[in-house]
Amino acid sequence: MSESDIVLRPFEAGDLEWLVEAHARLYAQDEGFDETFGPLVRDILQDYLQSHDPACESSWIAERAGARLGSVFCVRGPQSGQAKLRLFLVLPEARGLGLGRKLLSTCMAFARDKGYRGMRLWTHESHRAACALYAGHGWQVTSSKPVRSFGVDLVEQTWEIAF
Repeated sequence: MSESDIVLRPFEAGDLEWLVEAHARLYAQDEGFDETFGPLVRDILQDYLQSHDPACESSWIAERAGARLGSVFCVRGPQSGQAKLRLFLVLPEARGLGLGRKLLSTCMAFARDKGYRGMRLWTHESHRAACALYAGHGWQVTSSKPVRSFGVDLVEQTWEIAF
């Protein structure tokens, strides 16, 4: 498998169950998250399906030969002029192929093209590969704090980039 075999397409309602299950399974396996994480992902996706504005928000599912491999979403952020990156996921079998870079670059280019002045995301310090990717694309940590979420102790981070 190579990055050139992978296509990005818009998220569809039929992807919801897969994306909830993939997030819940991987975060439980890799981070020890409890059963409260899956419902949070479901709520985010249901809200997106019900109220996203295609004029300024978009989403991508990465596929190879019909098999889903990852996702990323670009939605309006909490501050005017700022987009929010959400639900960034690359399955283990697709890691190391440049897919994360492709998803992140696609999301950032969309935000720039739609006139956003910057982006924000929320993650955990333990997601080292993703954090290295963000830093490599010019993102900076703007806040960091220890929390107990999803049944585990974590260091929650907010990252931002200005365009």
